Amino acid sequence: MKKNTEKTNVMRILDQKKIHYTSYCYADTDVISGTEVAAVLNQNPAQVFKTLVTVSSSKNHYVFLVPVQKELDLKKAAKSVSEKSIDMLLSKELLPLTGYIHGGCSPIGMKKQFRTVLDSSAADFNSIIFSGGKIGYQVELSLNDLNKVLKFDLTDITKSDS
Repeated sequence: MKKNTEKTNVMRILDQKKIHYTSYCYADTDVISGTEVAAVLNQNPAQVFKTLVTVSSSKNHYVFLVPVQKELDLKKAAKSVSEKSIDMLLSKELLPLTGYIHGGCSPIGMKKQFRTVLDSSAADFNSIIFSGGKIGYQVELSLNDLNKVLKFDLTDITKSDS
């Protein structure tokens, strides 16, 4: 996979804050799913995270990052943000709320910063990979560096393998 030379808003934000990251581009492929992205990037799918935006019963919005091969456990997610229940945000509501489209949503650079929770498995890696803010682009950075641009909690929020 080639290194990316085009800059997304996410990359510009990281550059502005002098945060080290690696960018990846798979825009010249037709992959869609997160596990396909991990395969095309030749990366461990447990280290590649998808960004999920939710809405709670109290109408608050939350962002969750989970490994691409896992599913968000809505009960664990709600508990992690002290809500009774949460649901996935409707796809049509994503762009007006975050400024991102489905498949290109990054936790960095949203129109408004929402409380963000990463699955605790992220701590198992020196760095994690997630959307660069545009379909076909990913960024990789350490949790320490991510914490410089985004405040987040680490909690177990994925469904257990059964």
